[in-house]
Amino acid sequence: MATTKLIVGLGNPGREYELTRHNAGFMAVQLLGRKWGVEFKKCRYASAVTAEVREGDLKIILALPMTFMNNSGAAVRDIIKFDNIALEDVLIVCDDLRLDLGQLRLRLEGSDGGHNGLKSITAHLATGQYGRVKLGISAPLTVDKQVDYVLGKFSAQEVKILEGVLESACDCCRLWLTGDTSKAMTLYNKRKDNE
Repeated sequence: MATTKLIVGLGNPGREYELTRHNAGFMAVQLLGRKWGVEFKKCRYASAVTAEVREGDLKIILALPMTFMNNSGAAVRDIIKFDNIALEDVLIVCDDLRLDLGQLRLRLEGSDGGHNGLKSITAHLATGQYGRVKLGISAPLTVDKQVDYVLGKFSAQEVKILEGVLESACDCCRLWLTGDTSKAMTLYNKRKDNE
């Protein structure tokens, strides 16, 4: 019997948000789509653009919600419901202020950590029992600058670091797809300090 897995990149739609820190999840899933040679198209049943990949009995849906970050959960819920996807077959890729730029972390469940996209998904699914790949974007020097910081663009120097992280995120997603989460965590859940 065929299994469907869903990988969602979080971000904000629109040209003005391209290359912003908050769109790191979009960038990773877009890169995954390019690696697989698939094209994102408007989804018929959810406010998202999606692409499909088939690997034997496995159907993989790549999705980018078009709802803006704070309502990402609506699109994720609609895709899960329509395609009848189990929660353990859902992976969200997003930015994380609590990780330094260049760091990556795979979690199979957890809290939203103050991330509005994850907060929306958890609210719409009524659970935090879904996987997530967090891409570090570092934190601004002061909390009051947080909104401007996450909606700000990566610098040219940061983009060089980001390119490697996006590649690692794609590899991490592939390991998650094969069920090799322990290997992915060993490889990518490295951090200088404790969470």
